[in-house]
Amino acid sequence: MSLSSAQTVSIQDLSHGHKLAVSFRLLLGLYAVIPICLLLQLLDINVWEGFLRQYLPSNPEHLALYKILFGAPHIVASTIIMTSNEEYLKLYKKKIILMTAALAAFFGIGSLFIPSVGFYLVLVCWTVYHVFKQQHGVARGICHLPDWAFYLLLWLSVTAGILVYIGIFAKDSLDDQQTEWLRHAAAGLCVGLALSTVLCQRYVTTSFGKWFLWANTLLVLSSFYLYVQQYYFLAILVPRLVHDATAYVFYVTHDYNKHYPQPQNFIYRYAARCNMHVFLVLPLISIVLAFVLRNYGDAAVNLITHYIFNVELHRSIAVGLLTYLAYMHYYTEAFTWKQGSPYRRFIAFTK
Repeated sequence: MSLSSAQTVSIQDLSHGHKLAVSFRLLLGLYAVIPICLLLQLLDINVWEGFLRQYLPSNPEHLALYKILFGAPHIVASTIIMTSNEEYLKLYKKKIILMTAALAAFFGIGSLFIPSVGFYLVLVCWTVYHVFKQQHGVARGICHLPDWAFYLLLWLSVTAGILVYIGIFAKDSLDDQQTEWLRHAAAGLCVGLALSTVLCQRYVTTSFGKWFLWANTLLVLSSFYLYVQQYYFLAILVPRLVHDATAYVFYVTHDYNKHYPQPQNFIYRYAARCNMHVFLVLPLISIVLAFVLRNYGDAAVNLITHYIFNVELHRSIAVGLLTYLAYMHYYTEAFTWKQGSPYRRFIAFTK
């Protein structure tokens, strides 16, 4: 999501079709997960005797509630917005086809000589870049940093985030020396990020903007700290929750302004008949679809192929589809939310 040219607009200035504006204060409030998770970690050490560290899964994907609420649902929501609105699909159809072909070639041909760890690293790097690019893009709309400062902070955040991500998800395959190297490298990047933030904050003219600037830096520093303390679940939860919740704020605001009170596509027309509030439509459908796809997608595909072709597939179709949707999400979000895109006709900002 690229929002570097975001302009602050008051709700009173919005046209009749635009009923809601994205609140920067709400977006900043999402970063409250940082002190909450740090407080939980301190309580666990001093009061609960390590109960959370012992019983929370080291991989967040192993917790059912996490899988239901984070990651896949907001990717599915993004896909729904793109595919359920005919004008968006027509406008971006060529880019989607080209990217689909590129992904097919990359995975099809690349699988012949690229080891699986290579594909994993590509997904890790793009995921972390996508997460922090969105958050820095949102902050840029109110911090108004010069380009060099924006990209300095972004790439320090991304590089440190990649090392933390690898340190958590690949910890079982790393030896002690590799783990120590990752921690020292990530620590050096975090120190550089903190010092760079001190340097760059002089370009931010408002105290609110400085809060936003430091919120993104603390997003990385807190995740690194929790990783070092072996609270892996909390280390991943902090940036994941902020990122996904921020995305949903934009998605729901967009859909409210576009489809209320006159639904513009079949999803919202059916939702209106069911008296479902417009705020609930996209989050509810995306969470349910992601859950069904994760848990029943392979069984459904096997049932269909067995019934039609009398063939059973022994590959995870659901994982492949979700991976494809993730890559498409990272790709399309880079341009669909830019200033001048049709998406932005339904988005305005307010403090």
